[in-house]
Amino acid sequence: MQYAALALLVLAVVLLLVSTRARQAAGLPGGRVVYEDTSRWEKLEKPLYDPITQLTGRPDYLVRQGKQVIPVEVKTGRAPESPYDSHIYQLAAYCLLVEREYGQPPEYGIIHYTGRTFSVPYNDELREALIDLLTEIRRDDQRQNVDRSHDQPARCRGCGYAYTCDQALDEGFH
Repeated sequence: MQYAALALLVLAVVLLLVSTRARQAAGLPGGRVVYEDTSRWEKLEKPLYDPITQLTGRPDYLVRQGKQVIPVEVKTGRAPESPYDSHIYQLAAYCLLVEREYGQPPEYGIIHYTGRTFSVPYNDELREALIDLLTEIRRDDQRQNVDRSHDQPARCRGCGYAYTCDQALDEGFH
C-alpha cells in the first residue's frame, strides 16, 4: 500500500513537471487557462466578438490571473528581435476583444515565438492605433474598384474575401 501511494506521488510530480514545461514552451504566464484554440482535433472555442468594431477573433489562449484575463498568441516562426507590427496589432485586437468580453482591459498581452516571449503593454495609445487601423481598413474596403495583388494564387485562395471578390484568380470562387 505504501508503494502504491509513493508511486502515485511520483506520477503526480512527473505530470506537474511535464505540464509546467508545456506551459513554458507555449509562453503561457502563471494563471488558469480559461480559453484555448490551438487543438486541431477538439471542437473550437467560440470566437470573441465586439459588435461596436465588428471585430471577431480567436486568441490561442486566454489566461486568468486574478481579475485579469491575458490573451496569448503563439507564433511558430523564428523569434524576431522585437515582435512584428502585424503581430502586435493582432494581439491588440485580442486585448480589445477581452476588454469587451470581460469588462476590463488586460494590462498586457503575450506573443510567444519559438524560444522567445514578448509581453506587449495594452494601453490607450495601442488601443487608439488599433481603432485607427480598423477605421482605415473599413474605409479601404468601401472604396470601389480596389485592385488587389494576385501575384500568389495560394494567397488568393486563402483570402477571407475570395468568395466575394470579383478579382479572384480561381473561377470556382465566383
